[in-house]
Amino acid sequence: MKMHPLCSGNHTNLFATSQGRRDFLQVGAMAGLGLTLPELFKAQAAHTVADVATFKAVAQSVIHIYLPGGMAQHESWDPKPFAAPEYRGPFSPIKGVTGEYVGEKFANIAKILDKMTLIRSVTHGEAAHERGTHNMFTGYRPSPAIKFPSFGSIVSHEQGSRNNLPPYVAIPTMFAPEQGSGYMSSAYGPFALGSDPADANFTVRDLAVPKDIDTRRFERRRGLLAAVDEHFRASEKSDALSAMDDFYSAAYKLISSQQAREAFNLAAEPAKLRDEYGRNAAGQRFLLARRLVEAGTRMVSVNFGSWDHHSNIKGAFEGQATQFDQAFARLIRDLEERGMLDSTLVLVSSEFGRTPKINSTNGRDHYPRVFSVAMAGGGVKKGFIYGKSDALGAEPDENPVGPEDLAKTMYRLLGINGEKRIIVENVRPVDIVNGGRILTEVIA
Repeated sequence: MKMHPLCSGNHTNLFATSQGRRDFLQVGAMAGLGLTLPELFKAQAAHTVADVATFKAVAQSVIHIYLPGGMAQHESWDPKPFAAPEYRGPFSPIKGVTGEYVGEKFANIAKILDKMTLIRSVTHGEAAHERGTHNMFTGYRPSPAIKFPSFGSIVSHEQGSRNNLPPYVAIPTMFAPEQGSGYMSSAYGPFALGSDPADANFTVRDLAVPKDIDTRRFERRRGLLAAVDEHFRASEKSDALSAMDDFYSAAYKLISSQQAREAFNLAAEPAKLRDEYGRNAAGQRFLLARRLVEAGTRMVSVNFGSWDHHSNIKGAFEGQATQFDQAFARLIRDLEERGMLDSTLVLVSSEFGRTPKINSTNGRDHYPRVFSVAMAGGGVKKGFIYGKSDALGAEPDENPVGPEDLAKTMYRLLGINGEKRIIVENVRPVDIVNGGRILTEVIA
């Protein structure tokens, strides 16, 4: 995402390809595999501090839709239809099926508000993009002493792979470091596609054996590795070698898995459904996210759009809001039609909101003091509003919610206790979430 030229503060390079894009799958080193993929499975053995209460999982997967730049709450989830024009903004809010207002450009979302929870009192103190992004991807304020892992990395660490699929996938790529594994091994970072599902020739390059290595050659290399391992196992009788063999086996299964390849195959979807989602970035990214959680991926992080609207918010917002509205509404209906909504938590967030008053260039500036988050499925209430901003959308008026509260609640729904501690560098125990509370009010 290209930030607005008037935007102050440091900006995340949201189009930069992650250096870890190939950390998940890499073919070509010893026995046809690099060492990074097996480390994913080796890392599943990492130690944690136990002895905390356990929770029964309600949600089996999460689709985290992230709208980078800072989406304006007045134009989306928390409009102020009775405020003065300089606060209300350029659009006319509309009523949804629950009687609650949403932004004018959310006509399709208005029809599914009865399936959603809106939290209108999210707040934190970080007005710079990177720091706000860190808050909303980790549940932690940024620290100069430690890099905290993203939600997806925690889920990957705690719950691991399912059905030979990556536990944590970023669509289309890992757009910011805050989306990564932090103090954990890079093995827990996201599997990033490296290409956009909306592209006509979309492929996942890292989920395939290179063209110059056919199946027979791939298996020969696997056999060679087994022979080498057997030699050392016989001479040293090392338990570590046996364990490593298990990690390599898991890696091979992932690369050679027809199920994994099929999960990423958007062409398998009916043309009509692809049209209903929208043949655009939002539509095809959200549809792929549904395919991945349906196949077994635990957490899919999807980023879409550029919402840093310091000027001309009307024109800048409405173009991409139309895409988002169509795709998001169809995603929720699609999950429901497939019987997946109750077991799939859908979370929509941004790093912060926008100022309550329109500025001199007809835009809104960075504003973390109060903004909104949307949720659906996965154990949250339907047709529910939690928290409230004041009449101008300037401050929380009821039930302020911090990123740590959102994180702890999401983990609770997944069956993860946010108070569990993870050992960092084999010495220091760190809480999955520091402070915060489970928002029991939003849980069905």
